[in-house]
Amino acid sequence: HLGQCADDICLVRSMHTDAFNHHPGQLMMNTGSMQFGRPSIGSWLNYGLGSPSHNLPGYVVLTSGRGTSGGASNWTSGFLPSSYQGVLFRNQGEPVLHLNRPAGISAELERTGLDALRRMNELHRDQVADSEIDSRIASYELAFRMQSAAPELIDLSGETKATLDMYGVDRPDPPKTSFRGGGTGVLKSYATNCLLARRLIERGVRYVNLYHASWDHHSDLDNELAYNSLVADQPVAALLKDLKQRGLLDTTLVIWAAEFGRTPLGENRGGRALNTGRDHHPFAYSIWMAGGGIKGGQVYGETDEIGWGITKDPVHIHDFHATLLHLFGINHERLTHRFQGRD
Repeated sequence: HLGQCADDICLVRSMHTDAFNHHPGQLMMNTGSMQFGRPSIGSWLNYGLGSPSHNLPGYVVLTSGRGTSGGASNWTSGFLPSSYQGVLFRNQGEPVLHLNRPAGISAELERTGLDALRRMNELHRDQVADSEIDSRIASYELAFRMQSAAPELIDLSGETKATLDMYGVDRPDPPKTSFRGGGTGVLKSYATNCLLARRLIERGVRYVNLYHASWDHHSDLDNELAYNSLVADQPVAALLKDLKQRGLLDTTLVIWAAEFGRTPLGENRGGRALNTGRDHHPFAYSIWMAGGGIKGGQVYGETDEIGWGITKDPVHIHDFHATLLHLFGINHERLTHRFQGRD
C-alpha cells in the first residue's frame, strides 16, 4: 500500500544519532537530547506557534502495541510550561482517563466548582508568582471542554465504510499475534489511531504523535518484520491518501521514523539454532517524510554498499529537528524560552 504513495514521499537514507539504546534514543528523537528535562519537539511547536484547537490539546499522543519504553518522557514539555506537553489519548472507551464527569454531578455544578477552584488558584499564583499555576488553570479548563470534544473525536460512526475499509479498521487479527509489537486487536488499534490522526488534524490539533512498538527485531526477523509491516502498511498509506484527497497534505507534515536503525548484518540469538535478527544501529538509518512542503518522489543521502556507514549528505537528528521547525516557519537558533534566568 505504501508504495502507491512513493511520489509524495521523501526517503532520507543518511540519518544518524548519538544514542544506541531505546530510551536514550527515543529521548534524542523527540527532544534532541539523551538527558531528561528537555522539551519534546511537539511542545516546542505548540509553544512557538500555538494551537488552533480550542477544545482539544495542541499535542496528542496515541499508542498501540507495547507503547514506548520511554513513556511520557517522550512527550514531555520539559522546562516549558506544562500546558504544552503531550496528552495521551485512548482510541476507545474513555478517551482520556478520569476525564468523564462523576455520576450525579451536573455540568452546572462542575462549572461552579471549577470557577471557585480557578479563583483560589489565581490567588495562590499572585502570592507565589509561579506561572506554572496558569498551566494548571488552563489544564482544568481544557479538561472541562474536552468532556464533550474528546468522545466526539473517537466516535467513528460518521465515517463512511469506504474510509474505514481504506484504513483497515476492521481487519481481523492474523492467526499468530504473539510478536514483540503484537497482541489481540493491535491491527485494529493502529488503524484506528491513524484515522484519529486525520480527525485530530481536521480539528486543529497542532502535533499528533503515533507510536507502535516494538520493531526491536533481535530475533525471528522474517516473521516479526512481516507482522509489523502488516500492522502499519495499509493504515499509514491510507492516512497519506486521506489527507491528500481532503486537501490537508500540503499543510500537514507526516514523518515516519524510529529512534535509530538496525544493523545491515544479522545477529543470531538462537545459540546453536539459527534465529536471525538485527541489532541497534545509530550510525546510518532511514526515515521518510511527506507533505508539509517536502519534495516527494526523491531520495536524500547515501550509505556504503552494505548500508553500514553514511557516504553522502549525513543528517543528524538535530538537523532533522531544524528542518522540521524550518518547515513551520521557525528559526531553530532563535526559538528560546526564559527559564530560571536563562534563555
